[in-house]
Amino acid sequence: MRLALDAMGGDHAPEMVVRGAELAIERQPDLELVMVGDSARIQPLIDTTTRLKSADLRIIHTDKAVLPSDKPSIALRSGRDSSMRLAINLVADGEADGIVSAGNTGALMAMSKIALKMVPQIDRPAIASFFPTMRGESCMLDLGANVECDAENLVQFALMGEVFARIVAGLERPTVGLLNVGSEEQKGHAEVREAAAVLREIKGHFDFKGFVEGDDITAGTVDVIVTDGFSGNIALKTAEGTSRMMTHFLRHAFKSTLLAKIGYLLCRPGIEHVRQRMDPRRYNGAVFLGVNGIAVKSHGGTDELGFANAIGVAADMARYGFIDRVMEELETVGPIQASLSTNDKAAAS
Repeated sequence: MRLALDAMGGDHAPEMVVRGAELAIERQPDLELVMVGDSARIQPLIDTTTRLKSADLRIIHTDKAVLPSDKPSIALRSGRDSSMRLAINLVADGEADGIVSAGNTGALMAMSKIALKMVPQIDRPAIASFFPTMRGESCMLDLGANVECDAENLVQFALMGEVFARIVAGLERPTVGLLNVGSEEQKGHAEVREAAAVLREIKGHFDFKGFVEGDDITAGTVDVIVTDGFSGNIALKTAEGTSRMMTHFLRHAFKSTLLAKIGYLLCRPGIEHVRQRMDPRRYNGAVFLGVNGIAVKSHGGTDELGFANAIGVAADMARYGFIDRVMEELETVGPIQASLSTNDKAAAS
């Protein structure tokens, strides 16, 4: 299992990348890693570690990196020798099984689409990640790659999402829901209702539960929540903002009086348990589903624990053949989509 790491991507690179790689190797000693970046900065960091010095690891040198402020178009034109692009090229050339980067999201998406191409039968990539819920965790996509989606896009997202949930979360038969403004069949835009009609006809490795609403996200009503990138990104940012707000309220409350400070000491173990459940580092590693290769985006401001988790996501997807399993799933839905499309055209005429 060989993974390419963009060693210069992220707010705290390359230090964070090296420390995250060491933690990943501790968890999965069979990993082979290729770090792409400035060897003059990377090698001294590796020399201070215990496991990386003896691990199967090599460095590909480049002193060029994609900046967080670079627009995707600029990164495509001027970033051909950047650490991000060279790491993606390793996957495209078959020299690595996946790429992990904490760099510029737009640039990573654009470069991945150009270098890796798209999975056959998939029109657009989708960003997928996990949310903490009251029942555990749920996968949600798209989280911002596509502002507008048609019914076919949503069906493709559902198929990729359920395969992703089976591989990364270990779910034997995930439940899938379409995010909507209500649970009734007549609610929502036409493309959402059409996608639901297709998903109801699919007899695959998942259970389609119909429409879910916003409060179902944190309730964990389904394992996979499917939506367009506009709604998904708003839901993601709202959840992140709510988490920060609750943390702010709790911190302020426990500092307000002497009695509150004593209360904090008494309930500290419980608060620590909640903090760990909601720790974004546990869910770090958003995946670009749909590109014909494994590309995982780590949060730019994460630490070594978050980056190691992103490496783990990429390793799981490669180890269990995510791309091949998506293609198998798509073969089951093709005839159904074609049949429904034909029926719709006949009804319209």
